[in-house]
Amino acid sequence: MKQIQRGFTLIELIVVIVILGILAATALPKFVDLTGDAQKAATQGFAGAINGGDSINYSTYLARRTVSDLSAATSGVQDTRGGCTLAVANSLLSQSMPSGYAVTGATVGTPAGTVNACTLTHTASSQTASFNLTVAR
Repeated sequence: MKQIQRGFTLIELIVVIVILGILAATALPKFVDLTGDAQKAATQGFAGAINGGDSINYSTYLARRTVSDLSAATSGVQDTRGGCTLAVANSLLSQSMPSGYAVTGATVGTPAGTVNACTLTHTASSQTASFNLTVAR
């Protein structure tokens, strides 16, 4: 009596697994490109750092100004009346701004306490992130 084969042999299963592995190794990287996500996260992180620096700067301005002269602040406060681009490039960063980023937004000096909306752009990928700049001095 002849026995009927049920299921697959071990060799057939191994061949299928190898074929699926080759397809996954070649096709998966084309579908999962993490470069754009990484650039977006870096841009958002940099904008968050600028926003944090601005918050510290404005808080220092509020803490150190004198009651008799509310328009002036003592040392340690960076002048951010020049707008988004000048404030980031000249004042709020302890080092020079990294290459590959551009800042746009309000450029006119406004009274202290005014909040200006600014945009940080990663020039190579066109990823953007927004942050606020509170005018000090």
